[in-house]
Amino acid sequence: MSAPTPETMTSSDSARASLEALRTEIGKAVVGQDPAVTGLVVALLCKGHVLLEGVPGVAKTLLVRALATSLELDTKRVQFTPDLMPSDVTGSLVYDTRTAEFSFQPGPVFTNLLLADEINRTPPKTQSSLLEAMEERQVTVDGTPRPLPEPFLVAATQNPVEYEGTYPLPEAQLDRFLLKLTVPLPSREDEISVLTRHAQGFDPRDLKAAGVRPVAGPAELAAARDAVAKVAVSAEIAGYVVDICRATRESPSLTLGVSPRGATALLSTARAWAWLTGRDYVTPDDVKALALPTLRHRVQLRPEAEMEGVTSDSVLNSILAHVPVPR
Repeated sequence: MSAPTPETMTSSDSARASLEALRTEIGKAVVGQDPAVTGLVVALLCKGHVLLEGVPGVAKTLLVRALATSLELDTKRVQFTPDLMPSDVTGSLVYDTRTAEFSFQPGPVFTNLLLADEINRTPPKTQSSLLEAMEERQVTVDGTPRPLPEPFLVAATQNPVEYEGTYPLPEAQLDRFLLKLTVPLPSREDEISVLTRHAQGFDPRDLKAAGVRPVAGPAELAAARDAVAKVAVSAEIAGYVVDICRATRESPSLTLGVSPRGATALLSTARAWAWLTGRDYVTPDDVKALALPTLRHRVQLRPEAEMEGVTSDSVLNSILAHVPVPR
């Protein structure tokens, strides 16, 4: 491998500085959700999608809107409901009376950052309309494939406490999400800060008035992705990732372990995290840092373990504690 030139180093460092500035910029609108912000940036670097889980009112929608504003990306929001049709997401052919021909009317999926709000409230048929978009980055309408803009990321939300009238995401679709991020309730200090901002006139619908401005764009994102692709992975680190994933398949608490696709995802997110923290090589700590958000939705608990209060995170933490770490 050739040594990095000053020009590539400067480009990489500049892209990293721009993405690090996202935290400050998004912090003007969203208080105390740094892990979720970092997760969204990692997903963008890895060309992956994100499942955001949290109770209503913890700023999941605001977080995605602030990210899009800070990155100069186009964003659209779809409220998933039981009567939503696949064509409401992908678009459809519309008859034009002036030309006597059918023309394609793009749906909201034709954007850079799609917020799929409460994705588990819509039936599987409509959920599946996103599968091709997420995997192939295109949609096929009337037999014609239509490419989606680049970059493209789906940020889907779901409510973890209200399951009445919902349709659980099938394992195949869950596996298409690179990360599952939990958006917790804020601490007391953060909640006081939220109330203080609102008392001072903060309007979540007007991010420009809150001072949120673009600090990076598609060029910086492309440079960052190129830099992440050059992050070195040793044979020992690759083996460590495989050992973690194989341990999930042998866990007595799980009926479903992590697939090879999940192992690939963990390696990708660890490389992105290593680059964000200023290194051009992956360490075991990078793997550990991204293991929970990358793997928690790719495993399935046994019913008896779930009844005993075992969670996916607790099983993964136990596995991380027992799998030998390479020196």
